[in-house]
Amino acid sequence: MESGSVTTPFGRRSMTLAMLAGQFISREIEPGKSVEKWKLFRSLCAAKRHLGISDRALAVLNALLSFYPENTLSEEAGLIVFPSNLQLSLRAHGMAEATLRRHLAALVDAGLVARKDSPNGKRYARKTRDGAIGTAFGFSLAPLLARSTEIEQLAAQAEADRLELQRLRERLTLCRRDIAKLIDVVVEGELPGDWAAVQEHFRTLVQSIPRACGINDLTPLVAALEILREQVANRLQVHAKPQELSGNADQTERHIQESKPESIIELEPCSGNEPSKRQPIEPVSEANRIFPLGLVLKACPEIVNYGPDGTVRSWRDLMIAAVTVRSMLGVYPSAYQEACAVMGTENAASAMACILERAGHINSAGGYLRDLTAKAKQGRFSLGPMLMALLRANGFDVRSAW
Repeated sequence: MESGSVTTPFGRRSMTLAMLAGQFISREIEPGKSVEKWKLFRSLCAAKRHLGISDRALAVLNALLSFYPENTLSEEAGLIVFPSNLQLSLRAHGMAEATLRRHLAALVDAGLVARKDSPNGKRYARKTRDGAIGTAFGFSLAPLLARSTEIEQLAAQAEADRLELQRLRERLTLCRRDIAKLIDVVVEGELPGDWAAVQEHFRTLVQSIPRACGINDLTPLVAALEILREQVANRLQVHAKPQELSGNADQTERHIQESKPESIIELEPCSGNEPSKRQPIEPVSEANRIFPLGLVLKACPEIVNYGPDGTVRSWRDLMIAAVTVRSMLGVYPSAYQEACAVMGTENAASAMACILERAGHINSAGGYLRDLTAKAKQGRFSLGPMLMALLRANGFDVRSAW
């Protein structure tokens, strides 16, 4: 007798709730309905968690389906298979008979197959005079056919859950990487603030990530990490703001004047034979001139791929992307911090975007950035010509791009 069934004192199998449910499900088959059996089996494999069945039970079901002669399940072809336990064991890769019976019972309990018992409890079929199968006793695949639409929907849901879990894991990885690099900048720059508490909070969140995590586990964790990333980036941006913006009234007026858009001619270096009509600009102010974010992104489209969620919508996003690129290109945090101090955080991030755009032509990104910083200190560097050159290289009309 197969396990999972109930027997009377006389050895006759009694009706169980699972068997009764299987018979009711079998009656719900729509007239003329059919489904390709191996396609349905692949859907079952995808939806196994939703159905509560194991890999071993699926192996037994695979063996049962192999005894069904047609490729398509339909009532016209009959839905009863009647292999012996020995035959099933051979097709289930030599599974032990006790294990086989346990998984057969699990398939019945899950409502995927139903038993159709003969008077003596054995599986067999009676043939008609012309050799066709008349009456068969064994396992009915009718529940599979009846529930095929439900199974396909569960498989689609399982696939959607898999993609959502993959997306959450990617967001989690990006957040962990971004926060770690932002904290690295903080430690390297020795910025004031209770950063130890931030590090401890970050460590607590990371340690709370379970090994086997699902959507419900990751969703709140990702949300918490994204909030922390934004808080750290905002605090870092406040600390790294150019100090010259808080100077006296004359300095403020000069900064406002120099922040106005210039013509393309003014961005290019003047010819030695042509006297400049503008007053000389102090070196640090020239280095700190901030160009529009849209102009920077047109000149340096590669940096967008390293922003949060693969996009750059603000200067903060560009700064986060620049920190990521800085680490990727092997630029020391001290070199980037010095560039932020001399050029300003916006221009330092823009410089990193330019370096990324020309990375294939630069031997040492860190050395190149230090060279730009040194020239900016001496008033011999401005982002303008570099951005204009990249715009031309990307096929933009520099006059319309401004």
